[in-house]
Amino acid sequence: MPAVLGVDIGTSSSKGILVSLDGSIIGVAVRGHEVDRPGPGRVEMDADLWWREFADLSRELLARHPVTLVGVGVSGMGPCVALADADGHAVRPAILYGVDTRAVAQIERLTMQLGQAAIVDRCGSALSTQSVGPKLAWLAENEPAVTDRARLLFMPSSWLAFHLTGAYILDHQSASQCTPMYDTVAQDWYEPWAGLVAPGLELPRLVWPGEVVGRVSAAASAVTTIPEGVPVIAGTIDAWSEAISVGAQHPGDLMLMYGTTMFLINTVEEQISSATLWGTVGALPGTRNLAGGMATSGAITQWLRDLVGSPDYATLIAEADAAGAGARGLLMLPYFAGERTPIADPRARGIIAGLTLEHTRGDLYRATLEATAFGVRHNIEALRMAGGRIDRAVAVGGGTQGGLWTQIVSDITGIAQEIPSVTIGASFGAAFLAASASTSVMIERWNPISHVVEPRAEHAGRYDDLYAIYRDLYTSTADLMHRLEELSRES
Repeated sequence: MPAVLGVDIGTSSSKGILVSLDGSIIGVAVRGHEVDRPGPGRVEMDADLWWREFADLSRELLARHPVTLVGVGVSGMGPCVALADADGHAVRPAILYGVDTRAVAQIERLTMQLGQAAIVDRCGSALSTQSVGPKLAWLAENEPAVTDRARLLFMPSSWLAFHLTGAYILDHQSASQCTPMYDTVAQDWYEPWAGLVAPGLELPRLVWPGEVVGRVSAAASAVTTIPEGVPVIAGTIDAWSEAISVGAQHPGDLMLMYGTTMFLINTVEEQISSATLWGTVGALPGTRNLAGGMATSGAITQWLRDLVGSPDYATLIAEADAAGAGARGLLMLPYFAGERTPIADPRARGIIAGLTLEHTRGDLYRATLEATAFGVRHNIEALRMAGGRIDRAVAVGGGTQGGLWTQIVSDITGIAQEIPSVTIGASFGAAFLAASASTSVMIERWNPISHVVEPRAEHAGRYDDLYAIYRDLYTSTADLMHRLEELSRES
């Protein structure tokens, strides 16, 4: 049976999927892992782990399911900074995306040096913890011996493509988040600024996520059991692969990704630059996006679950449902790892307000889900203010399971969400792109819509009141948060 393999390297796990050319899922395999936190605000992962887990997943799937593999698709969290020497060996652990907040000083310095308006106009976004450039500058200033050895720049998807084929590439979508190194208008590296923050690096060749960049080498075949010569696509950042997996590629489409973090991607008619969101190129040639991302979402639900004895999620969801709208007076700020869009405050911290001795873990879990939904509403307001248009919203990711979280988001935002038949996400999108490279396929046939979550009008007034408090709570406590953050760095 002809099939494609899709593998995604995520924050908390790597997932592989075998899919037939008609979109039927043949097999799924997962490898869990954890990030490293070597210091306050620092989040890293061993890049070599990405390749080991890819090889493990491919061997497992191909051993269990005898298929004729016709393509390999890859994706991964990002934008990340994985540096390697001239031979492709990692020189240090990879620095992860916006959850890593180490480069605050470099963000401020580069913004002053280059000018925020100039950066936003050329790159589509202001410098933030999501940006690659400041992290490269941080490494140059703090680990010069490492940067002296570094010659190549990777992200998880391009790291896998390199190990599979030897091709040194990066897709345009990922590159458009390497601010300030990439010009989103010209859709090419901007050499003056790239040379400023990464003077010793050879910049990868730019391609589109669905392009075939090479074929599986003999060495890679021996490690993965993928037959030599199978074509491999470039792949892209996981959230954009998730959007591919649900067909959210038309102007007015909004994808909501319920994962370790919450991500929003709005497809727009033409480039929109924003100082509070991320104006990027899309995953498909000719498309443009306005995107936002929260620093945590599923990460908080996992944290809370671990804290209260690790009950199964079905139990927590049932208890949260029983708590009712408003979590019996609890309100949370979900800034447990700082916050990305739209407040761009890496020093923000989480708050749980309104606690009493009567509150239960179900109330806390409900407050966590509602906090994420309030963050989504804040981002949607920012999207619309920046010029985005939302005609259709589609949800994807592990958080769509169970139904309560998506219902709360629809209730708080007032937006209906389409739920597709397959919500696996990025690995499925990578597999679809791999299939698209060799045959004519349609995502609407691969992944039709299963049902629609409609907002419930009876909760609108209560959630409007709570959202106003949510917004006030941050502005009222930001200075206190920052003082606490300073104290944590001193301890």
